[in-house]
Amino acid sequence: MFRLTPVVRAILLANVVLFLSQWFIGEQRLAPLELWPLSTDPYYPSLFRPWQVLSYGFLHFEFWHLFFNMVGLVAFGPAVERLLGGRRFQLFYIVCVIGAALAQLAVTALFTRVTAPTVGASGGVFGILLAFAMAWPHQRVILLVFPVPMPAWFLISFYAIAELYQGVVGRNEGVAHFAHLGGMAAGYLLLTFWRHRPGRAGPVS
Repeated sequence: MFRLTPVVRAILLANVVLFLSQWFIGEQRLAPLELWPLSTDPYYPSLFRPWQVLSYGFLHFEFWHLFFNMVGLVAFGPAVERLLGGRRFQLFYIVCVIGAALAQLAVTALFTRVTAPTVGASGGVFGILLAFAMAWPHQRVILLVFPVPMPAWFLISFYAIAELYQGVVGRNEGVAHFAHLGGMAAGYLLLTFWRHRPGRAGPVS
């Protein structure tokens, strides 16, 4: 039985409430909260708005999208929140979500012609996975879809390589692979900053 910590509980509740809102009032009404790609075409102005770099991370396209993201949040989030403390964990999650959004915006603007919006908590969850693996690299974990115990460092390395490969070769085009990598990168940079900040003890080893 998972023991939810306060910030993890709040993130979980926000995602569930907004998903139900999408279901009951319709996705179109919440479209301004989705992360829309940038556009330089004057005939097709971008629907991007600054708040979307955060709000998109609390929306999901369908149930299983929400389910797997929330499983990752609940499975790994409480341990990371207890390690960092509530305030730092909240900031860490927000930075990962925003980092994922910026990576997605950059990739879609420079290398693809994606016109559909991006939603999902995956960027934040991938950041949490990275923090967990950095703190407890040899902790055995089991994937829901691949029930074989493996060390946390191997899991996050496998995910990172798989996301990079699929993003480069164009596999699973409906998945924002570089957003996942952006969330991990943002999380790593923030953890590294905290660890090397003068006069402060590092939050992870």
